[in-house]
Amino acid sequence: MTIAVPCYNEAGFVEACVRTIFAQTYPADRMEILVADGLSDDGTREILARLSEADARLRVLDSKERLQAPGMNRMIREARGEIVVRMDVHCEYAPNYVEACVDVLERTGADNVGGAQRPRHKTRFQRALCAALESPLGVGGAAYRSASKEGFVDTVFLGAFRREVFDRVGLYDPNAVTNEDAELNQRLINAGGRIYLSREIEVYYYPRSGFRALSRQYFRYGYGRARTLLKHRRFLSWRSALPFSAVAGAAVLVIVPGLRRAAPLAFGAYAVLTACEAARVGLRHGLGTVPLTWAIFPVLHVSHGAGFAVGLVRYGAIPDWPQSGETNRSGSGETSGSTA
Repeated sequence: MTIAVPCYNEAGFVEACVRTIFAQTYPADRMEILVADGLSDDGTREILARLSEADARLRVLDSKERLQAPGMNRMIREARGEIVVRMDVHCEYAPNYVEACVDVLERTGADNVGGAQRPRHKTRFQRALCAALESPLGVGGAAYRSASKEGFVDTVFLGAFRREVFDRVGLYDPNAVTNEDAELNQRLINAGGRIYLSREIEVYYYPRSGFRALSRQYFRYGYGRARTLLKHRRFLSWRSALPFSAVAGAAVLVIVPGLRRAAPLAFGAYAVLTACEAARVGLRHGLGTVPLTWAIFPVLHVSHGAGFAVGLVRYGAIPDWPQSGETNRSGSGETSGSTA
């Protein structure tokens, strides 16, 4: 069993994460812990060195690219386990997280399993954002966002993989700045693999804490998903393109003279729809959450839609993956070697 954790400049979070891994209920003598560090310069490496001295299961690998996909690839090549469990620093894990991943893999026969992306909050803004992320209007009905879902899906949060999956479909795409998980899972499904979402696998994360950070995050999400669409020429689910469709439609209403009269009606309908939904999900967190949740919805939609549009232009003009006739299993010029 290999735990794989990519990180870069995470001095404030990495020790808590690693100690959570140390405390997992899975047998300690059957688990190795790899951390791919992007040459951090904020004290992260010193913390990891101290932790690795205390527990020999922890090994730190250099990842000069400082991106999650190349870091994961480095760890997969070094992995000695038959199962690779991806874990991220900014999350909190149930004590039986790893054990549950292994149990679900064995029970379902899936190639990749994971739990829902359960949000938690510390600040008022995060509380409102958690409310928005509970709504289909905020997340587009993605199954991996729901803690109540169970069954085979198109992608999961993080993931626990059978090691042979990477020999079969290739590693993470090293050029994927975001959306690397969904891109890999799309290749896995295209190759006949199966992905399972389980309520038994519990992981929690803290979302962004302000409008600017949230906008940047969702712009990057849209940008990465446009790249995935152009690379594979299809989506497993078109929900990722819905924000772009809405933003493009709004732009058409504003730009085309003959349609401008309809713009106030369309924008008014959107405002009413998001206000009603903000009230529905926000009231569970307190009356004061509703206005902030209402303001968050357009940030999610516009940022994602704009990022998707920029990504279509960027990668439509200059693709950064091998073209027809030179594509390998990863579609990125990189394949995995056997390290299991």
